Parts: sequence; structure tokens; C-alpha cells
Amino acid sequence: MGECRMQKMLAFLSLMLVTLPPIYGWGTDGHSIICKIAQTRLTEEAADAVKQLLPKWAEDDLGSVCSWADEVKFRYRWSSPLHFINTPETCSYQYKRDCKDEDGEAGRCVAGAINNYTSQLLTYNSAADKAEYNLTESLLFLVHFMGDIHQPLHVGFASDKGGNTIVVHWYKTKQVLHHVWDTNIIETAEERFYNSNVDDMVDAIQQNITNEWADQVKRWETCSLNKTACPDIYASEGIKAACDWAYKGVKEESVLEDDYFVSRLPIIYWRLAQGGVRLAATLNRIFG
Repeated sequence: MGECRMQKMLAFLSLMLVTLPPIYGWGTDGHSIICKIAQTRLTEEAADAVKQLLPKWAEDDLGSVCSWADEVKFRYRWSSPLHFINTPETCSYQYKRDCKDEDGEAGRCVAGAINNYTSQLLTYNSAADKAEYNLTESLLFLVHFMGDIHQPLHVGFASDKGGNTIVVHWYKTKQVLHHVWDTNIIETAEERFYNSNVDDMVDAIQQNITNEWADQVKRWETCSLNKTACPDIYASEGIKAACDWAYKGVKEESVLEDDYFVSRLPIIYWRLAQGGVRLAATLNRIFG
């Protein structure tokens, strides 16, 4: 993100905080935000395919299914390692080194899962291969994992399980650092700035995509070597953001208040925007 743009956003958020007391959130909308952004950017072909694959209860709302993969983790226990990547404390990511589960099985991480479900969905127009997969579930896994890989601490250190063992205080509430990034920053922003209306937050991020970040969107959408999905790029960005922003200045029992919130919120906005743009671009390539 450009330094000038970052300074402007930090100044704006600081001004808003002067008049607003601390408020605490109670849930997470990050996955929904990414899917809502993505759905507005689908081509006609991709939108039709998504509509055909979504379960009827979703009523053509991609945002309503984006947390499904979390909801089925206890039923599909094999899927738990597919939500994250554990790295050594080097602030770098390498697929061969890092994409494996606790038993060392290669490819069992969020980057491998994105590659796998992308490949399954590419069979959508092939009658011969279509029956081999449950493509509705493939879609629901893919849209979720594209969100996970854009949350910096889903590509975090193995030593602290992506911030899950670092106990901090979010204002006066005891939390783990991972939950602060999954939930607390987003929902505190929703309460303070958007009247707890997730759609208003989506609109604000959409405006940044159209205006402030317009010159970056093409780069976000592009995959090298004409790949359909490029999760290694997203994971490398993720561990860098984790080191530069999530972990930085935090230790056990740190109290994270306005300074942390104001400086980290623009990174959250940025990663949500990238996740939405890239999810749409991936689905457009799959179904185009």
C-alpha cells in the first residue's frame, strides 16, 4: 500500500477515534465481506455457474455460504489443516517446505486446498469428470479458503499456531492474537464506523477498490504463468503482513487498544479487498 495513502487513512481513523469510546465486537464478517465483494465482480458466465452450484438455501447469496467450511470442520475433520499454513519464524513462505499437515503429508494446507478445489471446479463443463466431485462443496471450500489465505495469521508461525497461543487483551477483553485478526478488528470497525452494518463496510471497501486502489486491481487479479489460481503469491504476502503488522510489537499479555487498532485496520481493509477481487478473478477464470 502506498505510504501516502496509508498516512491519509491513519489520519482519518485517528480523527474518528477522538470522539468515539471503545466498543467491542461479537462475531466475524470477514468471509462474508470477501464473498460479497467477489459476487459483484463476476462475469455473466461465472455468475451463472455460481448460481447453479450454490445450495438452494443460499438464495443466490455467495456471502451466506462463506463460513460453511468452518461450520463443517467437526464433520469433515480431515479438512482442519486446510485452513492455514504454518511457517518457521523466518517471515517467508515456501510451498514445498511449509504446505503440509502435522503428519508431514504434502499439499495439506490452505494453498494446496485452493489448488485442489480450483482443479475440481475446472471440471464444471466436462460431463465426464463432473460426477467425480461434489462441485457445490468444492465451491464452498474454495470461497472460504480464498478468504483464509488473505488473513495474515492464517499464514503464521508454527511456534504459536498463527497467534493462537499468544494471549493478549483487546482493550479490556482477554483474547488470543489470532482472534483479534479474525474477528475483533473487523467488528470493532463495524461498530464504530458503520453502525454495525456489514453492507456499509462492504460499500466503503468497494469505494477504495474503485478509487484509492484502482491502479493495483489489475495486479491483484493477475496470476503468473497463466495459472487459474496463485495461492503462493497470497501466502507470501500473508506472512509478510503477519510479521510487519500482526506480530509486530506484540508479546504475551500485551494490551492492544487504539494505537494497534488504528494502524492495523487499513491492512485488514486491504486484505479483504484483495481477497474479494482475487476470488472473483479466480471464479471468472474457472468458469470463463
